[in-house]
Amino acid sequence: MRIANAIRAYRSFRQTSNELNRLSNRELADLGIDRADIATVARQAAR
Repeated sequence: MRIANAIRAYRSFRQTSNELNRLSNRELADLGIDRADIATVARQAAR
């Protein structure tokens, strides 16, 4: 069960990270996110 949860969390992290990385710096700024913060935001979304 723990492995399945870890896999789900990783997939969620990757999806969020990929989606945010596709955005321009302007679009990220509109969301209040710096490009350097993408990993942190994606990690929080994966919880």
